[in-house]
Amino acid sequence: MPELIVLPGLVCGVDEAGRGPLAGPVVAAAVILDPACPIAGLNDSKKLSAVRRAELTVRIRADALSWAVAEASVDEIDRLNILYATLLAMQRAVAGLAVRPERVLVDGNRCPRLDIPVEAVVRGDGKIAAIAAASILAKTVRDAGMRALHEHYPQYGFDRHMGYPTEAHCAALAAHGASPAHRRSFGPVARQLSLS
Repeated sequence: MPELIVLPGLVCGVDEAGRGPLAGPVVAAAVILDPACPIAGLNDSKKLSAVRRAELTVRIRADALSWAVAEASVDEIDRLNILYATLLAMQRAVAGLAVRPERVLVDGNRCPRLDIPVEAVVRGDGKIAAIAAASILAKTVRDAGMRALHEHYPQYGFDRHMGYPTEAHCAALAAHGASPAHRRSFGPVARQLSLS
């Protein structure tokens, strides 16, 4: 596993989870790591097992200087579009930090509007430790939320595919129609609504 860069000073890493799914909110996390308290094993959340993500989430919450998680709702995604809803969730996550960062590094190629210097880092979740930590928090919080949605709408299998457009999810959508948790502006959901 490559050694991720830990930057000095109050640098905040930001990442999101849930841009691609057909259901559920988009979740963003902001993390300021403590350079004096490094966390071993940080990496892009997609490259870690669910068990490892859960272990690292506990460490991040305990050892980071500050962290916050925020979301944009399904209604906001449908009203704004997924990109702007994602940027809104990122703004909310940074605003939720108890410590004001000196600068913000965001995974990807688009930055939210902030009153702090902000820079996009393509594939940052595999390069910068604070962004990797944010990716892990965003993913674990979103997955927990999708498992909670599964309790309300078990027929869709949200606990297995987390809302992504798998074959099983699309089949459930065709069989049961769209739930209130589905993003009506997304193609497969919109097509299903037009048929019902």
